[in-house]
Amino acid sequence: MYNKQSPHILTVKEGEEIYICHCGKTGTEPLCDGSHKKLTERVKPFVYKAEKDDGLYICGCGKSKNLPWCDGSHNKT
Repeated sequence: MYNKQSPHILTVKEGEEIYICHCGKTGTEPLCDGSHKKLTERVKPFVYKAEKDDGLYICGCGKSKNLPWCDGSHNKT
């Protein structure tokens, strides 16, 4: 899942609930597709409920210090 050098950009509507992959095995990145259920370790998706219409920047490189959110780490060399 963390193979991009840029964030995943999602648009959410107020009240919408999304599930962001935390295991890295999803086929629908960055959203959870339930792949974590096949793993032996207990990993669950990050649940986000939008309080307003908004744009989300989800880390695509895996280097963010604030996962699942992008903090611009992909720009650092």
